[in-house]
Amino acid sequence: MNTFDAIVVGSGISGGWAAKELTEKGLHTLLLERGRNVEHIKDYTNTEKDPWELPHRGQNANSDHENSPIQSKCYAYNEVSGKFFVNDKENPYNQVKPFDWIRGYHVGGRSIMWGRQCYRWSDLDFEANAKDGFGTDWPIRYKDIASWYSYVEKFVGISGSKENLAQLPDGEFLPPMQLNCVEQMVASTLKNKMNRAVIIGRSANHTAKVGNRGPCQFRNKCHEGCPFSGYFSSNSATIPAAAATGFLTLRPNSIVIEVIYDKDSKRAKGVRILDSETMKTEEYFAKIIFLNASTLGTAHILLNSTSDAFPNGLGNSSEQVGHNLMDHHYGVGAYGDFDGFQDKYTYGRRPNGVYVPRFRNLDGGSSAGYLRGFGYQGGASRNRQWSDQIGVALKESVTEPGNWSMGWGSWGEHLPYYENKATLNKDKKDKYGLPTLDIDCEFKENELNMRKDMMNSGAEMLEAAGIKNVKTYDNMPAPGFCIHEMGTARMGNDPKTSVLNKWNQMHDVKNVFITDGSCMSSSACQNPSITYMALTARAVDYAVGELKKRNI
Repeated sequence: MNTFDAIVVGSGISGGWAAKELTEKGLHTLLLERGRNVEHIKDYTNTEKDPWELPHRGQNANSDHENSPIQSKCYAYNEVSGKFFVNDKENPYNQVKPFDWIRGYHVGGRSIMWGRQCYRWSDLDFEANAKDGFGTDWPIRYKDIASWYSYVEKFVGISGSKENLAQLPDGEFLPPMQLNCVEQMVASTLKNKMNRAVIIGRSANHTAKVGNRGPCQFRNKCHEGCPFSGYFSSNSATIPAAAATGFLTLRPNSIVIEVIYDKDSKRAKGVRILDSETMKTEEYFAKIIFLNASTLGTAHILLNSTSDAFPNGLGNSSEQVGHNLMDHHYGVGAYGDFDGFQDKYTYGRRPNGVYVPRFRNLDGGSSAGYLRGFGYQGGASRNRQWSDQIGVALKESVTEPGNWSMGWGSWGEHLPYYENKATLNKDKKDKYGLPTLDIDCEFKENELNMRKDMMNSGAEMLEAAGIKNVKTYDNMPAPGFCIHEMGTARMGNDPKTSVLNKWNQMHDVKNVFITDGSCMSSSACQNPSITYMALTARAVDYAVGELKKRNI
C-alpha cells in the first residue's frame, strides 16, 4: 500500500516529532529516511568500551580523515561515533565558499550526535528582523509558541535552572546539573561585579527518569549513542512513541527525489523516492506532507521538485527557497588558570557546561557596534598532572590532578543575507544521479565585528572573576561547522518574500509543512533544536485541524 494520511520526510529531531504528533492524532503516517536503519541501543556498538579496548584508542584513523575530511573535524566524531556521520567522498557537495556540512544519514539523523543544549528564544529574537530591517519579519512572537515550548519540554526531559531572564525564558526543567566549585565562584563574582548570569547549561540529558528513559549516567559519551536512554533523541523517544500508536510505517533507505504536485487541486499529492538499495523509484501518496530533511536537505528537495506551476522549485514563487542560509559563528573565546580549590574535584563526567546568556544589545539596537548578540558555553575542570617519570612513579603522578582551568567559547548570531544560498548543480551529479548542492555562504562585516567583542568580553569576564593567565583565541570555523544551519525556506507574513506562513505551511502549497531548520527567519544566538520541536508540534496541531475541516 502506497497511500497514507501523512508523509514525513526525515527522521531527525523535527521529523521524529512530526511522526509522533501525527500518529498520536490518529493519522497513518509514513516516515521516510534516506539513510540506513539504526535501532535504539542495539546499534550503539562499542559505546560501553573504554578507550584502551578500541583499536585506535578512541581516536580517528587515517581512513576517517581520507574518506570524511569534513565530518572527522567535528568534535563529536570519534572511533565509535564515526559510523553516525556520512562518508564525504560518497556524499559530495560544492563549496562555492568554505562551508562544512556535517551530516548523519540514518534513522534518527543528528539527534543521536547532537549537543543537547536547549534554550528558548524570546521576543528579543522574534522581533529582531522587524526592528533592524534585516530579513523578513517573523510571523509569530514568543507568546505564540510559549505553550508549545512547555509541551515539548515535558516530553524531551531538559535539565536546567529557572533564572527569570527576559532574554532567555525559563522552561519546564528536570533538576539542574551542578556547577563545580570554580564555576560557582565565577558565577557569583560576575553576578556581583558585572550583573551577568553564568548558569548551568539547559541540556536534554535526563537528571531524572523520563518515562522509561534515563537517568543520565554522566559518562559524557552521548554522541556515541546512549544505552541508558539518558538523553533525548528520535531513536529513544519520538519514534518509539509513534510506533506505539500502531500508525507508523518507517521506511529507511528512501531518498526523496521530489514532491509530486497536482496542478488541478493545487496541492502536493505525494513524493517520489529512490530506494538506495534497489536503485528503483517509487511513489507514495498522502493528504499532508511534512518536510524535515534538514535545512539543506529540504532545500534540495524543493529545488528539485519542478513542474509547470513551479519551474524554479516547489512553492518557490517568492524566489526565496535556498536563500537566507545562516549558521551560528563560533570558535572564539578565552581561557585561563585558577590556583585555588586544590582540595576540590568533580564527580563523573558531566555532559554539560555553563552558559552565559546574551548581554549585548538587549534593547534590540546596535550600541555595541553591530546588530544582535551572542552567548557563551564552557566550564572549569582540573588538568591532568603529567611528568617525565616512568613506571610506578608515572602511574602515581597521573592519579594526582593538576590545577584548575576555566574557559568558554561564544556562539554569535548570523544575519539572514539573501545572497547566502544553496542552489542545485545539475552538471555535477552524485552516485544516485541526483544534482549536487552548490553552497555559497559567508560571515560578513556584522559577524566579524561581533567576533572581536565575543573574544574580548570572554577574556574580560574571566579576568574579572579572578582567572589568571587569560588567553584568547579565534579559530574562525567556516559556516556550517556549528551545525546550526537554518533559513532556506523561511517563515513570513508576505508570500512575496517568504516561503511559509505562521503555521509553517507553504504559502503556495497548502498541504506541505516545513518545520526543520529551513523554516527559520533569523538565527538568534541560542541553540535552535528546541524551537524546531515546538514549531513542529504546533504545526501538526494546526495541520490536522485543517485536515478535519477539509481545508487541505
